[in-house]
Amino acid sequence: MKDLYLIILCTCLAVTPTTAYAQTLSSIEETDSAATVASPLQPTPSKALADSAYTAEDYQLAASLYSALLAENGESAMIYYNLGNSYFRMDSLGRAILNYERALLLDPADTDIRFNLQLARSHTADKVTPVGEMFFVTWWKVLTLSLNVQTWGWMALATFVLMLAAIGLYIFVPSVAGRKIAFSAAIVMLLLCVVANIAAAQARQHLLNRTGAIVMHPSAVVHSTPSQSGKDLFILHEGTHVELLDDSMSDWIQIQMPDGKEGWISRNEIERI
Repeated sequence: MKDLYLIILCTCLAVTPTTAYAQTLSSIEETDSAATVASPLQPTPSKALADSAYTAEDYQLAASLYSALLAENGESAMIYYNLGNSYFRMDSLGRAILNYERALLLDPADTDIRFNLQLARSHTADKVTPVGEMFFVTWWKVLTLSLNVQTWGWMALATFVLMLAAIGLYIFVPSVAGRKIAFSAAIVMLLLCVVANIAAAQARQHLLNRTGAIVMHPSAVVHSTPSQSGKDLFILHEGTHVELLDDSMSDWIQIQMPDGKEGWISRNEIERI
């Protein structure tokens, strides 16, 4: 009976557990391809050249070269991180935070990116207290966003293979003790495989459906309606993170703050992460 149970579980997971990972790689490759820009009139920028400009404290040139690298080669956590450093050195807080956020999306496990983002956020004028939530919701968000989709995909694949190996041991090991251990290992790997797949799917959605934005102007008024005549609700300052609720209008975007406050802000005052 246990053999039949394990075979059914194996069949349910027969689809490759890294589908979300493969789809994400395909989507990112298409985006990178569409973003590629070639200019025959200018020398091709290089990371070494940009790094040299940064070391020489020519942060404006460094930022220009890093931006050109992103336009030419597509998204890169390292380049976004270096671009954020360049803007931070130029006291361009909004653009520094924007690029740190983009870098963290691509490589959420990088401690240097996370540290510099927190440092830049400490310089913002708006100190917002997020709405409280259940501890397990916060724990799950931290867990799923602690690794990128590629890492979660590989973990899903690894646990799937280990589960198959445990099933094989359960079938072929003659001793009762060995079969019990193999059965327990198969169940644990099954659970880990499911968790890794769900985390990979959520990390993929977080990467592709970017709903966060950063205030880029020194100050921006949030209105009650998508119009300058709407009531002024509150003022946000450069570098503040907001979530996009309604992006369907040409000139206005409905936003939500981490503390739950909502309103409408001019499109040209924020930039999507």
